[in-house]
Amino acid sequence: MPPEDENTYVIKDESIELGRLILQDKLYTQAIGGLFPEIDLNGITRVLDIACGPAGWAIDVAFEFPEMQVVGVDISESTINYNFAQARVRNLQNVTFEVMDARQPLTFQDHSFDLVNGRLFVGFMDMETWPKLLAECWRILRPGGVIRLTESENGISNSKACQDILAYFCQALAKLKRTYSSDGRSLGVAYMLPRLLREAGFQEVQGRAFYVDCSYSAPLHYSTFRNSEAAYALLKPFVLQHADVTEEEYDQCYNQMLIDFQKENFTSISFGLTAWARKPGGA
Repeated sequence: MPPEDENTYVIKDESIELGRLILQDKLYTQAIGGLFPEIDLNGITRVLDIACGPAGWAIDVAFEFPEMQVVGVDISESTINYNFAQARVRNLQNVTFEVMDARQPLTFQDHSFDLVNGRLFVGFMDMETWPKLLAECWRILRPGGVIRLTESENGISNSKACQDILAYFCQALAKLKRTYSSDGRSLGVAYMLPRLLREAGFQEVQGRAFYVDCSYSAPLHYSTFRNSEAAYALLKPFVLQHADVTEEEYDQCYNQMLIDFQKENFTSISFGLTAWARKPGGA
């Protein structure tokens, strides 16, 4: 596993974070409408999932499409070990995993994959490393191969506490230049995906917006509530280190957020974008 100072994830406690990522993975797959509903899968047999986390997406792809060979990479050795165990439990022979840092050159040969997938990189990427990663994706994709990226953007709710705690997180990201936001008030990556893909040389750039309705009584309310409950507890050390907020202010905001989430009039919708493009060449 890379040294601790190379792990730039905003949440360091892997043992607790793993459960939250499993929940988050299912939530976003449902919100997006499936594993890759917007992609023509003709000719796609080799798939890479970058920063795969607990590999819900990669394992589901391997299960649903047994003709595909799927590779997942993540910086966490313990998470990769967990992924291998999950694949064995489901008796999947067409998925494998490797420890790899997405911020460093990927140890794959040129033209190794037909599709490269990545979701929710905002937790560890910055403005300097985005172009480098996309250059690596270009290198390892075959001519005509597809890159597919998904990022979320700020939710909007009728809870001031929800708005405030997200603003603290955005402020911390902006301080570390992990966002393209012009004012530090948004996650600031989703809207940049098409431009970043074009600047990296990809063509046929397309995008599909999605939203997560986590209002009270909405189908995704409970799972989003549990995800937010865990995420902002785990994010506390990162936010306190980099944002202009005291521990007392953060705790008060966090507790009020949990209360507001469970009110019958709670209303909240968050947004995101899946962008995909093709490397020139191929048949």
